[in-house]
Amino acid sequence: MPLPDDAFAHHPELKRLISDPDTSFFRTIDPVEIERQMAERGMEPGWRHPDEVREGLRHAALEGRRDQDLWVFAYGSLMWDPAIHFAELRRAHTDDYCRSFCLWDNGGRGTEDRPSLMVALDTGGGCTGLALRIEKDNIEQETEILCRRELIAPGYVCAFVALDTAHGPVEALTFLADHSSDVIVPGIPIEEQARMIAHAEGLLGRSFDYLDNIKRHLDEMGIADTYIDRLHALATAERADP
Repeated sequence: MPLPDDAFAHHPELKRLISDPDTSFFRTIDPVEIERQMAERGMEPGWRHPDEVREGLRHAALEGRRDQDLWVFAYGSLMWDPAIHFAELRRAHTDDYCRSFCLWDNGGRGTEDRPSLMVALDTGGGCTGLALRIEKDNIEQETEILCRRELIAPGYVCAFVALDTAHGPVEALTFLADHSSDVIVPGIPIEEQARMIAHAEGLLGRSFDYLDNIKRHLDEMGIADTYIDRLHALATAERADP
């Protein structure tokens, strides 16, 4: 079922840029099947969260919050491919966090021999994205789908962040870089980030395509991010250099 027009009342221009959740690969993602495919590519078992651990993290995050609608902050691919049904969308900004390619990736878009990086939300800088409101009657189903995607493996931690929107402040669930996890590697120089991203490829495709997709969608949505712009320019130049 396509998202209703009412969900885009504040930003009707974004409706054409956001995928129908029911057609998304991520709505029906199966961690067991992903693990099987990773094993075929040589990934050792044990890399993902067991289902009961993932569900435990989800339930802990929602404790005391099931009696009202839930906001979710989207800062990466959730913005254009959310895979969840929501009732309202707002542009939203946090001054406390920024996009950062600090999540080590040796399976999805990289390999053990040629690892890459994926984006996370980390402290500092500021970040503009989208706040998505899930109606309370749909919280269980939609957050289970959301967490199968975002918490398939260590790297992110559930947190609620304060967001500013043109229609008032909200507090939203999001997924921050988990610095207790060894797959979060902050402080990599941006030139090295670009080199890693430029040529790596994994089960989910080319790492550069992932970055390029982020930049293209941010541009289409009119969201400025100077870090993403610079990283994309460096990775593009790296790919052009024989």
